[in-house]
Amino acid sequence: MTTPFPFVAAQTLTAQQLNDIQNLPISDKTANYTLIAGDETKRTIMNAAGATTITVNNSIFTVGDVIQLANKGAGTCTVTAGAGVTINTSGSLALAQYGGGYLLALSASTFTFFSLGGGTGYGVATGGSSSSITVSSVNYTLLTFTSSSTLTVTKSGLFDVMLVAGGAAGASDSAATGGGGGGGAGGLITGTIYLTANATVTVGAGGAANPATSGSSSTIGTQTNGISVAGGGHGGGYGPSPMERSQAARGGSGGGAGGFGGPAATSMAPGVTGNNGASNGGGGSSANAVGNTGGAGTDVSTFIAGSALTKAVGGNGVSGSGAGGVNTGTGGNGATSGGGTGGAGGSGIIYVRFKV
Repeated sequence: MTTPFPFVAAQTLTAQQLNDIQNLPISDKTANYTLIAGDETKRTIMNAAGATTITVNNSIFTVGDVIQLANKGAGTCTVTAGAGVTINTSGSLALAQYGGGYLLALSASTFTFFSLGGGTGYGVATGGSSSSITVSSVNYTLLTFTSSSTLTVTKSGLFDVMLVAGGAAGASDSAATGGGGGGGAGGLITGTIYLTANATVTVGAGGAANPATSGSSSTIGTQTNGISVAGGGHGGGYGPSPMERSQAARGGSGGGAGGFGGPAATSMAPGVTGNNGASNGGGGSSANAVGNTGGAGTDVSTFIAGSALTKAVGGNGVSGSGAGGVNTGTGGNGATSGGGTGGAGGSGIIYVRFKV
């Protein structure tokens, strides 16, 4: 039996009606909705695949009214203040799927929202370059860091992150024949971390060339409360004798071996989207290197939205002095034979996003 809300004067209630006093009827919504008088006697539940809003207008409710809200749809539902309305909360007004809470009217225009959503919600932060994106009908703020800086956390919570480390340099060549191995791409990793305070953001530098060096790690926070990914491993050189043949280095992705054979390097950390370098030149990436061609990179558009955008490509072996691009995490090319110089690795990039 549904509750007899709203009560009317001189109404007689049965025992069952009294027992059902908290069984508020459900008011399903499938599109943006503005609360009306009487919604305090219902449970307003949003059910939409895309992002929606529930708007609270001025002078609709009176002191002490409680309005129950929930979201069972896949799209985020945001509780929104209308003109002249203030909604205070210690949590978030963005309700993820199966999140909910209730509004308490402190006056006709001032409300407190008590979030009852299950689990920890997303935090809020500033830093880097900020933009608004939508991924799978969910709205996010995206922070892009192209250089080392600080992620300023203004509300504790979860943050989705993607880190690309610095790409490694391709090897130079000291022989008349052979050539240098390509530099490995910077490691690329995604995850979700919980932050309660500001975090240092370190964007990995690309490896310097001649002699070839590996790329640097990209990191957010600390070893105990953060996330990090290793830079690419530098390419191996080729010399006229075994003593002059430098070993390709391990890293987020392994460096390629010197031209015409020799040991390539493996990737290092589990969970890193890196692979081994090739035994005859190409630097590793998120895909295996084949021959002198460096491994293909990763399309990051599914994380940051927009057009296809590839990061962390392995450097080509025995290809000349081409360097990895800035903020790409790409490995530098290995030198052509005959004493050429390999290319430097490209610096990394870090993306942080949170739901709004």
